[in-house]
Amino acid sequence: MRPRLSARLLLPLVAAAALTACQTKTPPPKANGGALPTMERVALGANSCWFKSGDPAFKAYRLAPELNSFSGRPRILVVHRNSPESRPLLVVQAEGSPAKLDAFGPLMAEPVGARIATDVQRWAAGGKGC
Repeated sequence: MRPRLSARLLLPLVAAAALTACQTKTPPPKANGGALPTMERVALGANSCWFKSGDPAFKAYRLAPELNSFSGRPRILVVHRNSPESRPLLVVQAEGSPAKLDAFGPLMAEPVGARIATDVQRWAAGGKGC
């Protein structure tokens, strides 16, 4: 024969189970996917992998980050090494949250363009390698 639970003991157990079932679960924290943090990651990756490493594909160029943007579109520019005031050869910018990336300019039509796109996507997603 099974022992019976009294109503006084059963009611608090049912109430606790009901409260537990109604609670929403907190989603795990997401990486910051806003435009500025995304472009900061891209700028760090581009600087270390393309320029500081001495990569021959980028030897003729220099990085010009413009992350403090009042337009809400932080960006990095790749310009000629000896004439940084000239028109950019590559613009990588982001806007919104989650960030929407855009890369354009003459370098994207060159053979290195596919590599640029791959690198930018990897860094934007949080990857750190070259």
